[in-house]
Amino acid sequence: MRTSWLCLLSFWISWGCALEQAAPGYRVVGYLYGPRMDSLAVLDLSGLTHVNYAFANVRPDGRVVLETAADSVRLRRLTELRGSDGPQILLSIGGWAWSDYFSDAALTPASRRRFAASAGSLLVGFGLDGLDIDWEYPGQPGEGNVYRAADRENFTRLLATVRTLLDSLTQVQGRPYLLTIAAAAGPAYLAHVEIERVYPLVDFINLMTYDFHGSWTDHTGHHANLYPSSLDPEKMSVDGAVRRYLAAGVPGAKLVIGVPFYGRGWQEVRPEHQGRYQPYGMPVEKELSFAVLQRYYVGREGVTRYWDAEAQAPYLWHPEQRIFISYEDEQSLEAKIAYVRMQQLGGIMFWEYSGDWEGRLRCVVASINPLLQCDEEK
Repeated sequence: MRTSWLCLLSFWISWGCALEQAAPGYRVVGYLYGPRMDSLAVLDLSGLTHVNYAFANVRPDGRVVLETAADSVRLRRLTELRGSDGPQILLSIGGWAWSDYFSDAALTPASRRRFAASAGSLLVGFGLDGLDIDWEYPGQPGEGNVYRAADRENFTRLLATVRTLLDSLTQVQGRPYLLTIAAAAGPAYLAHVEIERVYPLVDFINLMTYDFHGSWTDHTGHHANLYPSSLDPEKMSVDGAVRRYLAAGVPGAKLVIGVPFYGRGWQEVRPEHQGRYQPYGMPVEKELSFAVLQRYYVGREGVTRYWDAEAQAPYLWHPEQRIFISYEDEQSLEAKIAYVRMQQLGGIMFWEYSGDWEGRLRCVVASINPLLQCDEEK
C-alpha cells in the first residue's frame, strides 16, 4: 500500500512538472507611439515581452529612416529601461500615416535591399531586438499610398529580403533578431498578400483586431468585440479574423491578437439597442483613450456601462445625450485571455501604451503569462 501511494505521489509530481514545463510563454506586445512617449512621466515596461517603437518612415527610394532626432533619444531611453532582462524592443516601420512608399520600396531587388540594409543599420545601431513591418496595406491605397497589384508578391519578396539580412546579422552579431508584421483583421488583407508564404518568414503576426467600426462607417458598433453581434450587418469580430487566418494555414502560435487601449464614440445616435449598430450624427472624438474614458465617462452621471454577452464587449450609453461608446475594459480583456488560451494562440498585443498610462489594462493583459510580473502605476 505504501509503495502504491509513493508511486501515485510520484505520478502527480511529474504530471504537475510536465504541465508547468508545457505552459506556453504567451507574448505580451505593447506598441509605444514615439510622440506620445514624451508626455509620460513614468515608463514602466513590466509585464511586457516585446515593445514595438512606432514608427520609422519609408522613403520613396526604399530607405528606412527615423524622421526626427527625438526618435533617437526615445530609442536610447527604451534600451536603457530594458536592461538585461527586460522586454525585447522592435522598431516598427510604417503604420497608417507612413506607409506611403512601401510599394516603391518593395518594387525591385535593389529597392528591397536598400530597405533591408537601412532598417538593419538602425537595428544594430540602437541595439534593438527586431523589426516590425507595418505596411497598411499591400495592394490597397490606405491613406492615399502608392499601391500596385504586384504588391501581393512584392510584399513576400520584401520580407524574404529582410529575413535574409537579419539571418546574416545573426551570424555576425551572434544573436537572433525578430521579424514580425502588423496585419489587418478583415478579409481584404488576406486577398492582397501571400499569407501562406509570409508566415514562414516571420516570427509572429500582430493582428490588428480593432477599429471594426468608427467614423468611417455609417453606423455605430463595437470596435473590438470578441464575437460577432447579431445586430452587426458586417459580423466583424476578433474570432472571425482569427478563424480566417487559421483557415489560411497560419499556425495559431504565430497569431497575436490586438486589443485597443482606446474607444470609439458617436453622438446623435438613434436610441434602439442602447445605440448599438445605429445611425448617428457625428463621432465624439477621433480616439478616446482608456484614461480619458475613465476620467470623463465611466461612472459619470447619465452614463451607463453595459455588457454585451453575445459580443463579449462592454459599451457606454448616455440616453439623454444619445452618446454611444465602444471600448475595452478589464472584463473584455479577461474574455480575450481565455480565448487565446482556448485557441492556443501566440499572445496579445495592444495599441497603444500611453492610452493606459496607469497600467490597469496592461497588467490585465500581462496576466496571460504567469512568468511575467506587472507593476501597476498608482
